[in-house]
Amino acid sequence: MYSERIRLVSLHDRIMSAEQAAALIEDGMTVGMSGFGGAGDAKAIPAALVERAGRDPLKINLITGASLGKGLDGLMAEAGLLARRMPFQGDPVLRRAINAGEVAFIDQHLSEVVEQMRDGHIPTPDVAVVEAVAITERGHIVPTSSVGNSASLALAAKRVIVELNLGCNPLLEGLHDIHVPADRPDRQPIPLVRVDDRIGTPAIEIDPAKIAAIVICDTPETAYPMLPPDDETQAIANHLIGFFEREVARGRLAGNLAPLQVGVGSIANAVMHGLIESSFSDLTLYSEVLQDSAFALFDAGRLRFASGCSITLSEDCGRRVFAELGKYRERLVLRPQEISNHPEVARRLGIIGINTALEFDIYGNVNSTHVGGTRMMNGIGGSGDFTRNARLAIFVTKSIAKDGAISSVVPMVSHVDHTEHDVDILVTEQGLADLRGLAPRERVRAIIDNCVHPDYHAALEDYFERASRRGGQTPHLLGEALSWHLNLEERGHMLKAI
Repeated sequence: MYSERIRLVSLHDRIMSAEQAAALIEDGMTVGMSGFGGAGDAKAIPAALVERAGRDPLKINLITGASLGKGLDGLMAEAGLLARRMPFQGDPVLRRAINAGEVAFIDQHLSEVVEQMRDGHIPTPDVAVVEAVAITERGHIVPTSSVGNSASLALAAKRVIVELNLGCNPLLEGLHDIHVPADRPDRQPIPLVRVDDRIGTPAIEIDPAKIAAIVICDTPETAYPMLPPDDETQAIANHLIGFFEREVARGRLAGNLAPLQVGVGSIANAVMHGLIESSFSDLTLYSEVLQDSAFALFDAGRLRFASGCSITLSEDCGRRVFAELGKYRERLVLRPQEISNHPEVARRLGIIGINTALEFDIYGNVNSTHVGGTRMMNGIGGSGDFTRNARLAIFVTKSIAKDGAISSVVPMVSHVDHTEHDVDILVTEQGLADLRGLAPRERVRAIIDNCVHPDYHAALEDYFERASRRGGQTPHLLGEALSWHLNLEERGHMLKAI
């Protein structure tokens, strides 16, 4: 039954139940798990660990590529299983545990995790759990719908547990390009100069002797809830498309733009949908998560090739795409996240990075992680990897939230993830601010004039006028700079007069 999926016959005797395999994981261990954005994640082993933790107290330090699907992060947090978690998450239950100080969360740039592991700054896994669509004749692991950190976690771990998911389309084999940089200081440049280059191997080349267990499962991939485009996201898309058209007309961008990187989330996904009705074609993506919009652009004839490290789709889109994978297979590649997010490659390819901001301030500093400066949302993810190294670093967000109680443009951000030095373009449904080549006071003018919701325009004008009278390169009223966040916390609205 498994001969086509486990092609190294000597591994057949390592098939066991999830409960038996989970018993290999002991209290206090560091565990690496596959998974990026709810795609390609281990499913059976986390569930077995949660059940076991309900009987016997158990703590692990968990390293993944990014967030896990099926609510597994939340289930593990609720079971008290997680002592430490890195480098990204997106689960509301785990988020509460992190903000309560119950789980030590290490929020990291996604390209740096395995680098820090190689350098000994974070521990290597005792056990790695990797979801696979197949194991080759040589005992190499073929991942499913993501690569993430799976390759490096499996190579570094003392033992590996493979979750063989029979529910995954076998056409996923051949989609991956596994390239692992050599150790420093003798590392060579990453030989990737075009989005569609293949520089690695189609499977994770580990010693099959490390495979301690194989667990057979048949679990559908996680469906990612994706909000449809609305009038505001369409307005953001229109502002961006107009900007791109002007850049092409001025000779700053080619007719097919430059390789696009798009952050995860409904707003960025909806903005990409806006390109379907644009004049641009022969587009390429060099990103991390490939979302619904990538396949909509393929279907519309706008997108030529997409490189990512995971495929994360809504239920309807996922059902169709994975069933028709052969239709897209030659135009896709999935890479390890340290390659998909690598600063060297992003700078070389001239990426246009489009990511989502929680808030930004009048000088262009961006907060993408912390509500009110203290409460973690999901994590910085890959946005920092791309922002500092992109040809164009673009952040998008709606200008207000919570029925107008929150302005996404504030005097000073409550937490800085991306400094004004790295941010080029800011876009809301109100308009687009091009910050390139502007001094701080000029940036303020561009942001207030173009990005602020009318309900907050006068308040920001007043703040900047009074701050300017105080003087300084970046004028601020330090006693008031964070008052909008305090008002929100104490009164439920950023402005005092409501």
